[in-house]
Amino acid sequence: MHPLTKGSSERRTSRRVSGGVPGKTGCAEKWIRFCSSCYFLSGKSKSWDESCKARGADLVVINSKDENEFISKLNTERCWIGLTDRDLEGTWKWVDGSSLNLTFWGSGQPDNYDGDEDCVETHFKSPGLWNDIPCKLSRRLICEKE
Repeated sequence: MHPLTKGSSERRTSRRVSGGVPGKTGCAEKWIRFCSSCYFLSGKSKSWDESCKARGADLVVINSKDENEFISKLNTERCWIGLTDRDLEGTWKWVDGSSLNLTFWGSGQPDNYDGDEDCVETHFKSPGLWNDIPCKLSRRLICEKE
């Protein structure tokens, strides 16, 4: 069993997030603290470009295995993360401009299917696994701010 899918039934039925503290330690209401950031899961699906800017945040930048696991517990649906290769095909960058150093791609991903997959969703086939898809599709947003 893949380590990120272990206990997945618990993740699918509970919005409690291990290590996350809702609305406390400096995060606004409906935001959850994990390590030094606050996270927000949108209620509605939007395109990647609709982003989190209106909330003073960016799509999540995943910097560690722990953060990816935390994100996978926030929601059981496919959600946008802040990773794209729009500027140069095959060169993945985070919305903060940092390079991709740690990956959690699903099997066979990224594949740039039909040549138009420049944005990334999480929860591809299993919690915590990533998939490249067209940016115009609608997904829920996972926003992050310090």
